[in-house]
Amino acid sequence: MDMITVDRVSKFYGPTKALDDISFTVKKGEVLGFLGPNGAGKTTTMSILTCLFPPTEGTATVAGYDIFKDPIEVNRSIGYVPESFSLYTDMRVKEYLRYVSEIKGIPRKEIAKSIEKVVEETETKEVYTKGIKKLSRGYLQRVGVAQSLLGDPPVLIFDEPTIGLDPMQIISIRNLIKSLSGDRTVILASHILPEVSQVTERVIVIKSGKLVAMDTPKNLMKGLKTSGRIIVTVDGDESKVVKAIKKVKGVKSVKKVSDSPAGNTYHVEVNQDEDIKGALSRAIIEGGFNLVELRLENVTLEDIFIKLVTDK
Repeated sequence: MDMITVDRVSKFYGPTKALDDISFTVKKGEVLGFLGPNGAGKTTTMSILTCLFPPTEGTATVAGYDIFKDPIEVNRSIGYVPESFSLYTDMRVKEYLRYVSEIKGIPRKEIAKSIEKVVEETETKEVYTKGIKKLSRGYLQRVGVAQSLLGDPPVLIFDEPTIGLDPMQIISIRNLIKSLSGDRTVILASHILPEVSQVTERVIVIKSGKLVAMDTPKNLMKGLKTSGRIIVTVDGDESKVVKAIKKVKGVKSVKKVSDSPAGNTYHVEVNQDEDIKGALSRAIIEGGFNLVELRLENVTLEDIFIKLVTDK
């Protein structure tokens, strides 16, 4: 069952096209990564799904409700944590969560139970009675997630949820998002592919308002890793070393990246499926050069992401 459908959506801001005819679906219970560099159209897409503003062309549905025909039901079906959000700093956490519960129309007799549930899920009991202005950045983010869970919406949308957090807080929020999946459908918008790949089952990559890839992180790696990289450090004349390396079958390119008293370091791009480490080391040694280091560097998810969203 598709919990979210986006059908040929475009969005113009005057003459600027922020989204260009994008379509995708998200199944019930799926965790989807929505990736792209800053300004790619991620937040615009999330804003359309949450009915903050309409698309110029196309439409979308959330939990079976059309964003044009049933915007109120769409909003009831979504828990949303935007990239930039503010909490009422003059309130305590418990006051704020009750206030949001009332806004969402949760029946009065169910509010206490609903708040208790989200506080447990987000592990915010420790700060439940504290003033919001006294919370750390990590706890502020958790309270933001807690408010999104009130009313038990079937769809959760998080837009750059780890921005501004330290490494430990990032791990904490990442684990929290993992724990929230299951029956819920989750969209995680970000510009950090390696991070999102640890949480999501499938990713969509957007560039300049256009979808450029849609698959599992594993399949993206498999499909786009057409080359590998060998790092070699060699003591010898640069031009002669480069010439010797280029003669090895399977080498696609050679680039010097640094130098040191021990020798120059080169990135050697090779065909992904070929193992030429032996041939490469022989060519260097037989050329009369001193081989200081030779190691294989696998292409990372970050490399894949950069390849998708740039022309490099």
